[in-house]
Amino acid sequence: MATGTRTSLDRDLATDLYRRMLTVRGVEDRVQRLFLRGEVYGTTHLYSGQEAVAVGFASVLEEDDRVACTYRGHGHLLAMGTSPEALLAELLGRASGINGGRSGSMNIVDPDHGVLGCYGIVGGSIAAATGAALSLRGSGAIAVAYFGDGATNQAYFFECLNFAKVLELPVVFVCENNGYGEYTPFEQVTAGGIVPRAAAMGLNTTEVDGMDVFAVREAALEITARVRESSVPEFVEARTYRFVGHSRSDPGKYRPEGELDRWRERDPITVAAARLQQELGLDVESLATQVEAELDSAERAALAAPFPEPEAFPEFHGEA
Repeated sequence: MATGTRTSLDRDLATDLYRRMLTVRGVEDRVQRLFLRGEVYGTTHLYSGQEAVAVGFASVLEEDDRVACTYRGHGHLLAMGTSPEALLAELLGRASGINGGRSGSMNIVDPDHGVLGCYGIVGGSIAAATGAALSLRGSGAIAVAYFGDGATNQAYFFECLNFAKVLELPVVFVCENNGYGEYTPFEQVTAGGIVPRAAAMGLNTTEVDGMDVFAVREAALEITARVRESSVPEFVEARTYRFVGHSRSDPGKYRPEGELDRWRERDPITVAAARLQQELGLDVESLATQVEAELDSAERAALAAPFPEPEAFPEFHGEA
């Protein structure tokens, strides 16, 4: 089923959702700048453009719920409550990072905020969340797997959806369809579409506008309530778009002319700002200025943090 609900906005909730999206976008902007300055090593996969999905879903999750993310996981971490300073410090390899500066961009774990991990293996998040759901049966808590459209062509997808349905596990499978599996349009490599695959295994399916945080939240409220009550998995396809290349080395030249501009007209931050201004009279520019100041402070603190001490490897005493 598709969702098209438009409810009135609660001022405090709407402001918080908007602030979280601003935070995700602002952190990713800083990650890109720091990477270009040589401060961030390895690779990075930015979440810019997809903020509404992570923020909308995270807003309905509870303390005992668990989520598993992709290698594009910065936005999910921030939406779940990871502090910007701790995340930036991690990417900078500093001791104050969420994993002591040792995980890099693609492998961060934050159990204190329910994040099982970010997975560099395509589809790995599907397996992790399914396993978590197995342990959560009967507890009232749920697991959420975030993955991209490319993961729906992996064995993880078919095996885990089948396993979750057969065993009636409390897990929500959220496909963030941003239109591309790395550099390839998903339609060129995905026979029959995405939603029909989940429906064929008997999962209840929902399609949602992944550029509208309020639409995502409304859908997530209904879906998670059903999963908690029935302990039966559900599937979501959130149609969204990344405004950046696949990773640090991708300029995105494979996009058709004008495509990025058309999607930018539906920037989730712009879409949310319009409603906040029209319906609540919120000063979105002032809020954006506040968030930028907070992130500037977080960036300075992360850059000032020390690097971790080298760990000594224990001496090997066994036989070669």
